[in-house]
Amino acid sequence: MEEMNDRNAARKAWMSLLAKSDTSTLTQVWGALGIAPDFSYLRAPEIGGVMVRGRAGAVGAAFNLGEMTVTRCSVKLASGVVGHAYVQGRDKEQARIAALVDALMQTKDAAVVQATVIDPLAEIRRSSQASRAAKAAATKVDFFTMVRGED
Repeated sequence: MEEMNDRNAARKAWMSLLAKSDTSTLTQVWGALGIAPDFSYLRAPEIGGVMVRGRAGAVGAAFNLGEMTVTRCSVKLASGVVGHAYVQGRDKEQARIAALVDALMQTKDAAVVQATVIDPLAEIRRSSQASRAAKAAATKVDFFTMVRGED
């Protein structure tokens, strides 16, 4: 059972990375992969909406925060492996590529896809987060108490 959770955690991580990636970057690393798998659509890319729910303080009662546009896609490779993708926004190409990468990550080509697509996207994401953190740190204000001469 623990092994299954690890596999699902890895898939969750790469699917999250694909969904959060910039379309132009995803298209670029996909092109660098050089694999054009035969596939059929189980669900062609389609645009829809989902309700985003939240909780106050992560423990309070759930409430509807608002709606968000998403694009979803499901593909089936010629080998029978199925890949899915949900991405924020209206980009059908991003959803298609993400579904294909998800499917390929479940095949014997997973190591090549990991090295060519997933790892570069992860590095770009890490550097982007580090840049944002550095930018935020530059605006940090340190408050301190000075000892006054009255004591």
